[in-house]
Amino acid sequence: MLWAALALALLAVGTIRAAEWLFVFCALAAATAGSLAVVGPRSVKGLLYDILAVPIEAFGGLAWLGRGRKKTHRKPSGATKRTASAVFVTLALLAVFVPLLSSADATFAGVLSAAMPEIDGAYAVQWIFVFGLVGAATAGALFVLAAPPRPAGEATQNKVLHRIEWALPVGVLTLLFAGFVFAQLVALFGGDAYVLRTSGLTYAEYARGGFWQLSAITVLTLGVIVIALRWGSKETTQDRWWLRGVLTALSLLTLVIVASALSRMWTYQQAYGFTVLRLLVETCELWLGAVYLLMIAAIWKLDQAWLSRAAIGTAMAALLALAVLNPERFIADRNIDRMADGHGIDSAYLSTLSADVLPAVERLPEPVRAAVRGPVRAGIKADSWQEFNFSRMAGR
Repeated sequence: MLWAALALALLAVGTIRAAEWLFVFCALAAATAGSLAVVGPRSVKGLLYDILAVPIEAFGGLAWLGRGRKKTHRKPSGATKRTASAVFVTLALLAVFVPLLSSADATFAGVLSAAMPEIDGAYAVQWIFVFGLVGAATAGALFVLAAPPRPAGEATQNKVLHRIEWALPVGVLTLLFAGFVFAQLVALFGGDAYVLRTSGLTYAEYARGGFWQLSAITVLTLGVIVIALRWGSKETTQDRWWLRGVLTALSLLTLVIVASALSRMWTYQQAYGFTVLRLLVETCELWLGAVYLLMIAAIWKLDQAWLSRAAIGTAMAALLALAVLNPERFIADRNIDRMADGHGIDSAYLSTLSADVLPAVERLPEPVRAAVRGPVRAGIKADSWQEFNFSRMAGR
């Protein structure tokens, strides 16, 4: 039920926020949540299968429905055959006489044209394709629900890393991270003057130069911890406490590195402006921080079976939090605040964003306000009832 609720909440973002990139991410996450809701317990085929279970089983589901139809299919009765024949003859007569009558009288042709719906060929093909895609996915979901995958048991550990095999490399890495964190604290308390004196860079340049490296370190370290936790020896009480102690220390130091990366990106944005990409990578870093907190819980339990799904769930929660934040308006507000502090503003960039930014744009002075508001409003298309969106409606 939680995965199903997450899927519905993620799809609802498209009704509230106009940012198309945000809805694309939310729709993909909703498809993942829907698949996990259908599969239920962790399957024997693993997490990757659980995420893609619905599209994987779509063809199997269609074949399953076909077999079921054959089993329940009955030969048509005489009345059914007569009705089908009558319908066929009626359609044949209409196909012959309607064109003839329309060409014979312009008034009748006008009435008929007004009564018949206009069909856009390309639009019709698009919706037929969408209907087929959704139908196949529904068949796959029904198939998985009818015959759910077996719950996965704990895999047999063929390979066990003895304490020296994992503790030496992970311990050295922990000491290395401790040295890095100490250097970060010195730079933090030393301020701009210390950074400029030791590295020859302004603090903003210093922040920009390290963010991506720190992000890569965060991801790679996560893999190291997962391997050590998965295959590290847990035979004795000492082995288990070594795992808990060393991996927790490494996780806590990595959380400091996550905080350092976030601080660097925030400083960089304060200096050079806020953009969608920069906000997205900040969100990813915050999510990685949450994953490390979950990892610490898994380390103390010495059980990571639940961790993958929990990480996916927190990623979806992060997307929903981003939608609640209203990212494009947040970006516009922060850039306008920078302008009020004497910095420049990239009005051309703001004008490429969606209708979500329009409430913030009202804070801009003329003529910058018109330069941003005009292109944004010009880009708001007329929505059909299926495409209704609060931000675009308010922006019109």
